[in-house]
Amino acid sequence: MTHRPNSDAWPTGTMRAAAVAAPNVTKVLDLPIPAPAPGEVLVEPLRVGLCGTDLELLHGTASYVRDGRAPFPHVFGHEWVGRVAAVAADKERDATRRIAVGDRVVGHTMISCGDCRACHRGRRNECGALREVGLYGQQGAAAEYLRMPARALSVVPEDVQDAEAMLVEPAVTVLEGLERVRCVPGDRALVIGTGTIGLLAVQLTARMAGAVDVVGVEDNGLATARRMGARRVFLPGQAPAGHYDVVVEASGAAPAFHDALRCTGVGGRIAAIGVATEPVDGVHVGELVLRGITVHGIRHGLDQYDRVLELFRDKALTADGMIADVVPLERVGDAFALLQDTGRTAPKVALDPRAA
Repeated sequence: MTHRPNSDAWPTGTMRAAAVAAPNVTKVLDLPIPAPAPGEVLVEPLRVGLCGTDLELLHGTASYVRDGRAPFPHVFGHEWVGRVAAVAADKERDATRRIAVGDRVVGHTMISCGDCRACHRGRRNECGALREVGLYGQQGAAAEYLRMPARALSVVPEDVQDAEAMLVEPAVTVLEGLERVRCVPGDRALVIGTGTIGLLAVQLTARMAGAVDVVGVEDNGLATARRMGARRVFLPGQAPAGHYDVVVEASGAAPAFHDALRCTGVGGRIAAIGVATEPVDGVHVGELVLRGITVHGIRHGLDQYDRVLELFRDKALTADGMIADVVPLERVGDAFALLQDTGRTAPKVALDPRAA
């Protein structure tokens, strides 16, 4: 039972949390509410998005499970928006001063140490002591409470909806990818994939390049891509070969990388954002060399959170057509079942930890 004397006190007691208890087994557990720590903030998650990585955790196939970084039971959830419930005092640092009780916030999935060589070089996403919320080293947001470092939070503007803020985490990687490939007006651009990342990429690529084509396999996804500004839509293998200056591979399907190479023109740039879980066989490196193609693996967009929030605030990004359903925490099994349903109407499924 949670004990909370007043609105500013750090609550004590227990909380409900959804966890993967074993491969293909989910449970709702009673866990201790995380205790206060200097520079830390306690957040009540409002919406928690589920994605393909969470499915890999469920199935026990995620690298974090295989290498022991994510032991069971594992509280997942790395795409989320929440409201600050309490702030721990920190006399040595002022990181908590910009965060107040009642603020809506999104959390940075990657939490860097700030002290290693990569962090000192300004490459926080390459941190040697990295923790990732809901993946390894840090409790996920599929719970009534989540403790986070204040420095790993961004405050959500009032006119950004919860559904939009929940999508900031995948959107930061898309924005990072498009900046890495230097997507500019006039580029002939292609997005492969119509899941959450793909549809966010459609919106941003259409804005940055002026036009975008899309490759997908689901009718609902292709229809949504059209509504979001896609000029032309194709099934795999149908987009014109050697035509595009910028290709965003957002599906994570290993065969899609071959399609990305086929479609990229001489001197073109590929942003590999979708994470393939199996090797991409038969890649002809000589083709990359002779056609001058550059491939960027996009690990994350750790420095893009505030910019993406501004894009949602300015309506350059939308969550319309992106969310299939919002499910109470207690029905976490139903949420994963829907996430695995290829016929669902939209790619994203969310949990509401507050709902009965």
